[in-house]
Formats: sequence, structure tokens, C-alpha cells
Amino acid sequence: MSTRESSRTKSPVQIAALVVGAVFLLVGILGFVPGITTDYDLLGGAGHHSGAKLLGIFQVSVLHNLVHLIFGVAGIAFARTVQTARLYLIVGGVVYLVLWIYGLVIDQASAANFVPVNTADNWLHFALGAGMVALGFFTARVGSTPATDPTRPHSPMD
Repeated sequence: MSTRESSRTKSPVQIAALVVGAVFLLVGILGFVPGITTDYDLLGGAGHHSGAKLLGIFQVSVLHNLVHLIFGVAGIAFARTVQTARLYLIVGGVVYLVLWIYGLVIDQASAANFVPVNTADNWLHFALGAGMVALGFFTARVGSTPATDPTRPHSPMD
């Protein structure tokens, strides 16, 4: 295989970051599409008063959709290298786990719910966070050799 071909080959962690980023980008776009987002006329800029729901389930606002778009663009950009793809998945996953905890502890009817989130969002954030962290740890190891595994310290025996 030539150097040019191998530079085009993506590792599993890069593919995972690219797919996760593309899904976030798609969700961010769909949050602005009437019909896919129910009660679109109630879409607010931010805060718990936004009455729009993506797929009729997940409460969204302009801010919430923009966060998805930013996470999507970041995932696609960070998928360029193994190290940044892994960083995106793990750090992004931790951010979503923190958002899950935040959503559990705030009063959803208060001004603290500025994103906004509802119960469905909270559990989706948990699944996304756990899934992203798992992908960041486990896909970085799949298909890597000791010499190319960025998560493994190198020994003189390598």
C-alpha cells in the first residue's frame, strides 16, 4: 500500500468520531426543520419556554440546535487524526454526562433550564455521553498495533 493510500485510511476511532459528528450535525439541522420538529412555531432562542420538540420527543431551542451543530462540526474536524478523534469522543462524552447530571438536578421549569432539556433529553444525554466515552476508549485500541496505539505506553520490547 502506498503512503498516499495509507494516509486516506481512517482508524476505527476516526470513523467513530466522524459518524458521531455527522449525526450531531444532522440532528442540529433537523432541529430547524418544521414537521420533524413539532410545534416549530414555539421554537425559542433558549430557555425552558421553548415548546418545540425534535421528533415530538426532545425539547429543543435555537441554542440547543446550535450546540448540536457545533458538536457536529467539531466531530468532523477532530476526526482528522487518531489523537484528536479520541479526544473529541472522550471529552465530548464527558460533557454530555455532565449535561445529563445537570438535567437531573435542575428544576426543568426554572430559568436554570436554559438549554432546554426534558426527561427524554436527559436520558439521551446519558446514552450519548456513555457511548462517546466508550467509543473513545475502545475504538482507539481496535486495529492498532503496539507501535501505533496512542493509548498504550511504549516499551523497549515494542
